[in-house]
Amino acid sequence: MTGYGRGEASANDLSVVVELKSVNNRFRDINLRSPREYLALEPRINALLKGPFARGRIDAYVRRSVGATRQRVTADANLAKDYAEVIQQVTAKIGGGMKQEIPLTFILSQPGVMSISEERIDVTIEWDVVEIAVQSAIADLVQMREAEGANIQREFESMLDEMHQVVGEIEAAAKGINERLQKKLLRRIGRLLGDQADPYRIAQEAAHLADKADVTEEVARLRSHIDQFRKTLGQDDPVGRRLDFLLQEMNREVNTIGSKAAEHPVSQRVVVIKSVLERMREQSANIE
Repeated sequence: MTGYGRGEASANDLSVVVELKSVNNRFRDINLRSPREYLALEPRINALLKGPFARGRIDAYVRRSVGATRQRVTADANLAKDYAEVIQQVTAKIGGGMKQEIPLTFILSQPGVMSISEERIDVTIEWDVVEIAVQSAIADLVQMREAEGANIQREFESMLDEMHQVVGEIEAAAKGINERLQKKLLRRIGRLLGDQADPYRIAQEAAHLADKADVTEEVARLRSHIDQFRKTLGQDDPVGRRLDFLLQEMNREVNTIGSKAAEHPVSQRVVVIKSVLERMREQSANIE
């Protein structure tokens, strides 16, 4: 299920921003990117992210910024002295032994002479701020996913209604299949054998064909799966995997009905149901 969430928290001179992005995935896949200072906190962050999400790829980005009070400027005096001496030596050789004043700002601008570093701290004491930011981002993402989930549920309800209607049409189209097959068989045999045809034998063959074409059990199971799917949609727990299973069972029943179909009206409606099932399978990847 797709979505985006953002959370921010701060305390004193520390500010933490967390951004979450989720995309469809049959399994849960969390990809966390955080500052190197938070390597020790990553297991805790991952644990928070695993809680509310059962499926989907979750990309998490954590940014940390601190005020200037935690930064200090240091200078390597020995390195500066080495720079000055080397520059004087080079200048003397080029300038014929004459010494020249070297601007101090030039020395200080050389690599390594001046550096800005952050004070060493135990980042685990920042966990409270990080946790608030992560939880805020999770709540934002969950809210967006719930809104999308409500839209998906309405789409599923519409597709289930369509499937229920077509199943009823299949049931109506298959009604009286025994009599129709018997008449069809009688006409065919009559054209071939005329009066020599054995009515009892014809009745047996017709009953056999009707039994092979009977889809009553498959239709009943398909109706049951549709009802279970509808009930499952209304549950608060993660239902994605159960919906996948029910879709597989529906597909199995529809394939059996298609293989048994002895008349075009039934075959025609099987194609319609398969089209609906395909749309439902595509949409089920979005369900938690």
